[in-house]
Amino acid sequence: MGENQTNQTVDFKSRKYFLFQIAFFALTVAINFVLPRIATYFNIPLYLDNIGTLLAAVLGGYLPGIFVGYLNNIINMQGNPGNAYYVVLSTLIAASGTYLGQKGYFQKFWKALMTVPLFALIGGGFGSILTYLLYGFGMGEGISAPFARRLLESGKLSVFWAQMTSDLAIDLIDKGITVVLVFIILKLIPDRYKPGLWLTGWRQAPLSQEALRSVKKSSTRSFSLRSKIIAIISVIMVCVAIVTTIISYILYQNFALKQYTYSCTSAAKLAADHINGDKIETYLTKGRADPEYAVIEKKLESIRSGNPDIEYIYVYRFEENDTVSVVFDLDTEEVKAQEPGDIIPIEEYLKPYKADLLAGNAIEPLLDDTIYGRLLTVFEPIYDSQGNCVCYAAADIKVEDIRLSSLNYMTKVFSLFMGFYIFILSLCIWLVDYHLIYPIAAMTVSARRFAYDSEEARETSVERLQHLDIATGDEIENLYESLSKTIAETVGYLEDVEAKGEEISRMQSGLIYVLADMVESRDKNTGDHVRKTAAYVRLIMEKMKEKGIYADQLTDEFIADVISSAPLHDVGKIMVSDTILNKPGRLTEEEFARMKSHTTAGNKVIASAMSLVADSGYLAEAKNLATYHHERWDGTGYPSGKAGEDIPLSARIMAVADVFDALVSRRSYKDPFPFEKAMDIIREGAGTQFDPQVAAIFVAAAEEARAISTAHEAELGQGIRTFAEDEASDQTDETSDQTDETPDKSETT
Repeated sequence: MGENQTNQTVDFKSRKYFLFQIAFFALTVAINFVLPRIATYFNIPLYLDNIGTLLAAVLGGYLPGIFVGYLNNIINMQGNPGNAYYVVLSTLIAASGTYLGQKGYFQKFWKALMTVPLFALIGGGFGSILTYLLYGFGMGEGISAPFARRLLESGKLSVFWAQMTSDLAIDLIDKGITVVLVFIILKLIPDRYKPGLWLTGWRQAPLSQEALRSVKKSSTRSFSLRSKIIAIISVIMVCVAIVTTIISYILYQNFALKQYTYSCTSAAKLAADHINGDKIETYLTKGRADPEYAVIEKKLESIRSGNPDIEYIYVYRFEENDTVSVVFDLDTEEVKAQEPGDIIPIEEYLKPYKADLLAGNAIEPLLDDTIYGRLLTVFEPIYDSQGNCVCYAAADIKVEDIRLSSLNYMTKVFSLFMGFYIFILSLCIWLVDYHLIYPIAAMTVSARRFAYDSEEARETSVERLQHLDIATGDEIENLYESLSKTIAETVGYLEDVEAKGEEISRMQSGLIYVLADMVESRDKNTGDHVRKTAAYVRLIMEKMKEKGIYADQLTDEFIADVISSAPLHDVGKIMVSDTILNKPGRLTEEEFARMKSHTTAGNKVIASAMSLVADSGYLAEAKNLATYHHERWDGTGYPSGKAGEDIPLSARIMAVADVFDALVSRRSYKDPFPFEKAMDIIREGAGTQFDPQVAAIFVAAAEEARAISTAHEAELGQGIRTFAEDEASDQTDETSDQTDETPDKSETT
C-alpha cells in the first residue's frame, strides 16, 4: 500500500471522503470488539481480537493500526482489566502488519500466509512469556488452558513448555484465521478506495513514490535527521521510563512491605485472640487430646486460608535454654508441622531478641533469613488472665512473594509503557515525517534535480520548486519561501549573466574577425582566407569526433576553442611588411625568411594578449595555431621542426585547412587549383606534410569541403575554374617551379 497513490474518480481531500475514513477506522475498532465476544459466546477457542487492528495497519499505516490496537486493549479492559497489560502485543502486531503490508505480503494469498508464524510468535510466544511474568504459569481458565493441561498430563512437558506450546498452537490457528479474513476483506474493498485510506498529513504537494523511495534510501554522512529524532524521542522516553520505574519500584516495594506487614500483624493478632493464655500448659501436655485444641487449630487454619499471602501460622513459648516449646503449628504443602509440646532449638535470627521474648515484650516485625527461607515475621504476645505473657502467636510471609509481587508489578508497568511508547513513537514519527522530513526532502530533491544548462530547464526547475507548496506554518515554511525566492532571483541573475556573456562572446568573436580582417586586408592575396580556413577546421573536427579519432583530445571545449581561435592563425603577418606580403612574384631567400617569421611573431602577439587576462581560455589554442600551423608531419616544417604528434593537434588540423584553401583560392601570383587536384595534393601529403588521419578525414569529407569553398567564392563573386582550364596552367607552373628554386609565396600559406 503506498502513500501517494492517486485516483481520478475519488477526491481524497473531500470532507465526504474524510468521513468515510473515520467510518472505516471506527469499523475496525468495532470488529475488534465484536468478534472476540462472538467467539466467547459460542465457546470457540479463539481470540479473533486483531482482525480490525491488522486491517487498519495494512490499509491505513503505522499510526492508525497502532492506535486501533491500543484502543482495542483499552476497551477490552472494561470487561477484564488484565487485557490492558497485553497492549504491547497489539501494537507490535499492528507495526508488523504495516511493514509487511508495505512489502506487498497481502497482495497474494500465499504471501499473506507467510505472515502467520510471525503474528503467532508475537501473540502466542511473547504473550505466553508475558502471562508468566504477570501471573506465573498455572493452568487457569484461559482459552489455551485445557490443551495445556492435556500436554502436562502426558508427562512429556514441564508446566512452562506445556503452557508455551499450548499458547503457540492456539495462536497459530487464531492468527491464521485472522490473516485469511483480512485478506478476504482487502479483496472485497474496491481498489479505487484503498489509496485514500492510508493516513497522510501532507503539508505540501505530495511526493511521488519515486521521491519517497529516494528519501528513504538517501545517504547521509552520519545519521539521518529522521534517525536522530527517533533516537532523541526514544532516549527521552527510556530515561523517563527508567526513572519512573525505579521510583515506582521503590514506592511499590515499600507499599508491599507495609501491606504484608499489616497482613502478618493482623493474622498474628487474630491467632492470639483465639488462644486462651491460661491453658498453654494444657495445650502443651495434652495437645490434640484436649477438645478445645482442635477448635483453635481449625480457627488458625481459617485465618491462614483467609489471607493467601500468609505462609506459616504458629504459637511458640520461648524457654531459657535457647529452645522453644511448640504450642500450635500448621502443616503446609512443603513443610510438615511440629507436634504440640515439641521442643526445638531457637533459630539464630531470634537470638538477638531472646531477652525481649522471654520478658514478654512486644518486638518489631522481623525480616530475616530462616531455615525456611527469607521470611517476614510478626510475633504477637499472648497473655494469661494475670496479664503475664505466656507465649507468642506468629505469622510468616515469604519475602519471595514480595519479590514476585514486585516483578509482577514491574511487568505491568513495562507492558503498559511499551504499548504507550510504540503508540507515541508512531505518532511522533508521523508528525516528523509530514512536518519536517518530507518538506526538507522535497526541497532537497528539487534542489538536486535543478538544471541550469538551458533556459527551459531552469524555468522547469523553478516551477517544480514553486509547486511544492510547502505550508507547515513554521521555520520549514520560512526556509522554503526563502529558498524559492533566492533560487528564482539567482536564475534571473544567471540569465542576465548568460545574456551578457553571449553578448561579450559575440563581441569577442567580432573583434577577432576584425583583427583578422585587418591583417588580411594588408595581404591582397588572401581574400576570404580566415573565414574559409575556420570553416574547414570546424568540418575536420566534427568528422573526427564522429569517427572517434583523437577522442581524448577532441572535447567540446577543445573544439570550441579551436574554432574561436582559427581566425588568428595568421595574426603574425601583421609584423611582415606590405612589400613582402603583396609581392606578385617569387620571394628571395631573405624575404622568405621574413615571411616565415610570421609564425613566431604570431606566438609573441598572442602571448602578449594572454599575459593581460587571468583566464587565457581559447588563446592557448590560438597560440598553438599561430606558431605551428606550418609544421610538417615529417618534421621538415617551420619554425621548430616538430614532427608527428609533437605538433599540437589544432595546428595539424589547421595545416590541412590552410594549404587546401591556398590551393583552391586565387592569388595575384597564381590561379586557383581545381578542387579535385587540391584534394589529390592533400591526399598525397598525408604522412609527410600532414597528419594522415586528419588528411584522410578531410578527403573523405570532400563534398562538404566543396560546398564551403563554393559558398565563400560565390560571396566574393568568384568561381573555381574548371579542371580542364587549369591543367594547362598547372603544367606551366610546374615547369616554372622546376627551373626556379626561389621560394614561392604560396609555400608560406
